[in-house]
This record gives sequence, structure tokens and C-alpha cells, in this order.
Amino acid sequence: MPERGTGTSEGRRANRGPSAGPGNRRAIIAAAREVFAVDGLQGPFNAIAKKAGVGQGSLYRHFPDRLSLAVAVFDENIDELEAAVEPENATLDDLLEAIIGQAVASTALVDLIWQHQHDERVAHLGARLAAVVGAVVARERAAGRIADTVEDADVLLAVSMLADLLARTGADERRPAARRAWAIFHAAFEPR
Repeated sequence: MPERGTGTSEGRRANRGPSAGPGNRRAIIAAAREVFAVDGLQGPFNAIAKKAGVGQGSLYRHFPDRLSLAVAVFDENIDELEAAVEPENATLDDLLEAIIGQAVASTALVDLIWQHQHDERVAHLGARLAAVVGAVVARERAAGRIADTVEDADVLLAVSMLADLLARTGADERRPAARRAWAIFHAAFEPR
């Protein structure tokens, strides 16, 4: 039986040192996504650390504050959006469906990002999202599926309005509300 304090008894993992860093970071981000989705942004850091299987010190080494952690989660969200629209046949509907799925799961992070949109740690998220939207709008325009008058900024505005709506809607009503909002945007973007 291992000795007390060696880190291998009583359900504790052995300290793997610096090589554990990247895995710990991924586990923290995944845990934060879950905790924030259930408890909102005020979800306790100790709950995130516990769910990730790391100590609070490790969590704070990777993410010294909530904004840093929210930015990491949003970076992964944008990775998912980029992947959703990467295929040449991906449409604006595919992008909006991916955004709806993310916002339905965790609206609290949207609020935090909008509150800190001018923070230098957050600025790149807007640029990444704008690039995703720009690529999809150009593809949709070329295919004749949206009006020539629809600009990237119009779609970005629709995305922010949708995220705001979902942040203020009860969890069980988010998907139906998103569908209604997207139907309005869809009608506005159609070629005439």
C-alpha cells in the first residue's frame, strides 16, 4: 500500500510534472464549459478544478481569471465554427446551427465576452468570427442563396442578436426561440 502523502493513495493521481500541462489545460477548458453551462459564470473555480481532475493551483497557472478561461473556451468554440463551415457545401444555415448549438449550451460565456469586447485578450475572437462569417457570406452570395445587399456586418449583427436573445431565455425555451429568430433573419437575407 502506498504511503500517505505520496499522491497515489486515497484516489489521488501522482504528480506528472510539466508534461501534464497540455492535458491539464484541455481538461480545465472542458470542465469550465460544463460548469459554466450549468452554474453560469459564477460557477466556482474549485468545481472546475475538481471536474478537470487538477488542483486549483494548476487551474490558476493556466487561467488566472474568469476572462482568460472564457476566452479559451470561446477560442475552441470558434475552432468548431470554422470546422462546421470548412466544407465547400457548408451554408449560412450550417453556421447558424453551429452557433445556436453553442449558445444553447452555454449563454453565460457570451455575456462575459460582450462585457469585455474591448479587452485585448478578447479582440481576436471577434476577428476570427468575422472571418468565418465573411467566408460563408461570400459562398452564399456566389450561390445566389442570399441577397447581394446582405453584408458580413448584417450577419454578425444577427449572430449577436441571437446570442443576446438566448442568454435571456430559459434553457428549455432556447432552441425554439433560436429557430424563430433564425426564421426572421432567413427571410430578411433571402434574395428578392
